[in-house]
Amino acid sequence: MAVEVCAAVILREGRVLVRRRPRGSHLEGAWEFPGGKRRPGERGRACAEREVLEETGLRVRAGEEVARVRHDYGDRVVAIRFFRCSPEGGRQRRSPLLRWVAPAALRRMRIPEANRGVVAALGGATSPASAPPAPPPR
Repeated sequence: MAVEVCAAVILREGRVLVRRRPRGSHLEGAWEFPGGKRRPGERGRACAEREVLEETGLRVRAGEEVARVRHDYGDRVVAIRFFRCSPEGGRQRRSPLLRWVAPAALRRMRIPEANRGVVAALGGATSPASAPPAPPPR
């Protein structure tokens, strides 16, 4: 059974918001798009909005679903829905775990394999040897 996750791709002034996975967590230290596990009965967009608020303090509006990725990490399988989100308010928490970066900077950061296709689509392609193909069109 896959862990169902919704993630937010938030762009502002040419930069994208990423979050560093905390110590002791799966993929500790990797940079990813904010998001998290979908609750039973929760819609994808609502999950992305809730998770961003919980993790960052920002309120966002989830729009278009830009990708669906299923990835097997060996110890767990994740099914991630990525939504393009726009900032709507709130106050971003000050945290070394949150960073606004240019998409091209993502290629120098440790990014989970399940996020690499979305990173490539933003223009921050990882090396061809490590980047999976872009997700198939819906």
